[in-house]
Amino acid sequence: MSNPLLARFAGEPALVAPHARDRFEACLAAVMAAEHGPEMVREGAAAEDGFWPEPGSWRAAYRPYVVTGGVLQIPVKGVLLHDFSFAVGSLVTGYVYIRRAFERGMADPEVRGIALICDSPGGEVAGNFDLVDVLYAARGAKPVRAFAHEGAYSAAYSIASAADRIIVSRTGGVGSIGVVTAHIDASGALAQAGLKVTFIFAGEHKVDGNSAEPLPPEVKDRIQARIDGLYDIFVAAVARNRSLKETAVRATKALTYAADEAIRTGLADAVGALDDAVAAFAAELTPTAEDPSMITPEAHEAAVAAARADGEAAGRTAGEAVGATAAKVRIKAILGSDEAKGRQDLAEHLAFDTDMAAEAAVAVLAKAPKMAPAAAEGADFLAAMRAQPNPDLGTGRSHGADQGPSLADRMRARFDLPAA
Repeated sequence: MSNPLLARFAGEPALVAPHARDRFEACLAAVMAAEHGPEMVREGAAAEDGFWPEPGSWRAAYRPYVVTGGVLQIPVKGVLLHDFSFAVGSLVTGYVYIRRAFERGMADPEVRGIALICDSPGGEVAGNFDLVDVLYAARGAKPVRAFAHEGAYSAAYSIASAADRIIVSRTGGVGSIGVVTAHIDASGALAQAGLKVTFIFAGEHKVDGNSAEPLPPEVKDRIQARIDGLYDIFVAAVARNRSLKETAVRATKALTYAADEAIRTGLADAVGALDDAVAAFAAELTPTAEDPSMITPEAHEAAVAAARADGEAAGRTAGEAVGATAAKVRIKAILGSDEAKGRQDLAEHLAFDTDMAAEAAVAVLAKAPKMAPAAAEGADFLAAMRAQPNPDLGTGRSHGADQGPSLADRMRARFDLPAA
């Protein structure tokens, strides 16, 4: 076997959809024929540090990092390979590349979500479940969505199942949850060719499963046990990732499902064209009015208007308080001034019936003549009146009612002013 990538699968368990065998082999052959194919295979998982090459390097073309609308698109295409650090179009994708791209996207503040773009018949068992665990462990950090365009089978479905949701194109499919290997009995062909292989070995089971002899039942049972163990891991991973019972996953019996069937069995969530579905995903991740960190122009104007109204109301309240205090100070300044003495009527008029400033009112009072003192001839009469006891008038009111204190007296009491 001249293709080292194809040789990886010889006699080894694989996560591959059997219906895609021809595509599988063609992809691996095309990679080896590509310009840098042999170099990529030789490099394997090793890479110069850092992993992401400078633009213009041939490696940059095979380690894509594409962010559009806040969504990082990671290809999961072609045959999926262990210890391979490149993504070669629709031919092959390495688990190492997928993991490194995923981890970079999770750490990138410009990436709001990650899209796994799947079109793969499957790949190697080795490395797959470890990668799936890494993807699943990051759930909740950023939205991750898988898009089966067209197919996410076996190893690719294992990866897709770790996403939050799976979208399938209407002509696509998912599934093939199973593990396969093969034994080729070439003993008849060797006999026809006149060839006989003699093994010289130590250890009873050292040559179990060789192709030069028929497969003994007990050896087949041991191989089957290994396949069953890997199948258990696969089933458990899908059940965990998709919130399904393991019995439901086993009930798929490694079948592949078209889009509508996949939704009915719980293996997918929706049907949609890739471009539309990815655009919708990006739109979901775009901050909106519901996002507390964002505000629309309309909401901004409403908030400004509300703040303005609140400010005006607060200003009125504060203004009223300030105004009352200022009025009290003004009245006290007028009525308590030296200039008000002997000019009480005028002082009260200026204080209560005008808006004249205190300084101006005091200036007016200073220029006004004082009130004339009471007549001397009335002094004896007033003294005689004071000597008499006050008459008892009872509780009756003159003309039916006592008019109460004057406005001036009420204002003096309110503002704690001296009596006239």
